[in-house]
Amino acid sequence: MKALKIGKHTIEKPIIQGGMGVGISWDRLAGNVSKEGGLGVISSVGTGYYNNQEFSHKNIQGKPFSEVNFYSKDGLTAIVNNARKICGDKPLACNVLYASNDYGRIVEDACEAGIDIIITGAGIPTNMPEFTKNYPDVALVPIVSSARALKLICKKWKRYDKLPDAVIVEGPLSGGHQGFSYEQCFMEEYQLENIIPAILEEAKEWGDFPVIAAGGIWDKNDIDKFLALGCAGVQMGTRFIGTYECDAHPNFKKVILEATAENIKLLKSPVGLPARGVLTSLQTKIAEGTAPKVACISNCVAPCHRGEEAKAVGYCIADRLSDAYNGDIENGLFFTGSNGYKLTKLCSVQDLMEKLINGEN
Repeated sequence: MKALKIGKHTIEKPIIQGGMGVGISWDRLAGNVSKEGGLGVISSVGTGYYNNQEFSHKNIQGKPFSEVNFYSKDGLTAIVNNARKICGDKPLACNVLYASNDYGRIVEDACEAGIDIIITGAGIPTNMPEFTKNYPDVALVPIVSSARALKLICKKWKRYDKLPDAVIVEGPLSGGHQGFSYEQCFMEEYQLENIIPAILEEAKEWGDFPVIAAGGIWDKNDIDKFLALGCAGVQMGTRFIGTYECDAHPNFKKVILEATAENIKLLKSPVGLPARGVLTSLQTKIAEGTAPKVACISNCVAPCHRGEEAKAVGYCIADRLSDAYNGDIENGLFFTGSNGYKLTKLCSVQDLMEKLINGEN
């Protein structure tokens, strides 16, 4: 496999570890993936929970108050610094959701902390370069689900005299939030291998930057398939949950390891798009009206409108993801990709990277 070049940064092995929050991919996971030659990705979501909320300077009911504390600058900086202790000066990325309240500030925080690459999905980041103009060496990578979205991004970025340094194409088998409607997730024309060709063509129109495939990729056969289609690399999230170094609570890993194909489903979400995760007692409680009361404390994402959408679907995404991070099986929300049921045991990041490169399951 050829090395992956993103901007000024070279990733030895063309494997990007997907950003997973709250606290699933922080310093230990991202640092070790970069150390092993892939691209480790720190999630910026919920950094106020890092290290027992050490860096959340104001809490209410045990939760970081407001986006300033939920997306803690000090917490993110500490995570980046600790990841650097593991991977040294190898490329390290940060995933910042475009739907995040305080998006621009979070991007700037990541750059200031020394991140090399910013990855952004959960919306179309038309003004992403605005927040990195003082950091010209930081590479910018949007996540898209269509050639149309990529075209719009490139058009809008022209005003900044900037093009994407790479683009990640995420299909509807990924974990967490989807870039498709519920119905589209099951339609053949929206599957990853079918949306890739048009995006490859669109990328060529703007300078032929690397296209990276994501969503449902599991092993070397999948990686080879998308490299053969013309992709320069792949992004994988769920597979890395099954590592010792993954920052997730042991109970989180337990939920994923015990999941079956039948109980990994698309769930309703306060952001208005379906999200894939494991069916647990939380969904039963939501249906019965016994789930924890929705009270918007962290103000995490703009589409939720300060808890209005959360009340409509019956749960606060920030609270339930943080419950999962804290190991609360009863109330936690456990995101996974469609192949999560294939995880049956843990291994080290080093062993997983070797399997992905050499072809062992």
